Amino acid sequence: MGLMIRSSSIHAAGCYTTSRIAKGVQVVEYTGPRITKQEADARFRNSPTTYLFGIGDGSTVIDGHGTAMYINHSCDPNCETEELDGRVWVMSLRAIAPGEELTYDYNLYDGDEDDARCHCGARNCRQTMYSSEEIARQKKALKQKARRAVEAKRRKAAAVTQAKKGGKAASRSNARKKATRR
Repeated sequence: MGLMIRSSSIHAAGCYTTSRIAKGVQVVEYTGPRITKQEADARFRNSPTTYLFGIGDGSTVIDGHGTAMYINHSCDPNCETEELDGRVWVMSLRAIAPGEELTYDYNLYDGDEDDARCHCGARNCRQTMYSSEEIARQKKALKQKARRAVEAKRRKAAAVTQAKKGGKAASRSNARKKATRR
């Protein structure tokens, strides 16, 4: 199958087909060294660009090398990934014309501070490469963080109010003691 790497309007470089691809075909394998997620996190902590692909339960990662690592994300993809016998294949979802850029939905699942902005330009673009499940998880975590911040602020305000009341009470008590000593 003829594939080539060239400039992409989605992101830097992309993978394009030079021949027609039928629906349901194994287009290319996602290859590279397999490392643990912890090793990948440490190795790529400060790297703005990675070609990592989580497999199995997500504890193992393929550090992408080869043609498949240039396949960009799209919210309206023409391919999908499938794990078969421990190997990751990019499969065509529909017939793909020669010259068309290959894409699949990354469905990122382990978000951090990065918003993983999507630039696919699809009509149904969700503006991020995170999966719907990860988006929901991040929103829930953000709400919990906001609730904790509000609760902490409320506790601090209550403590300040209590301290002011305690201070006044102590002052009145000291004034009474002084008055009775005379």
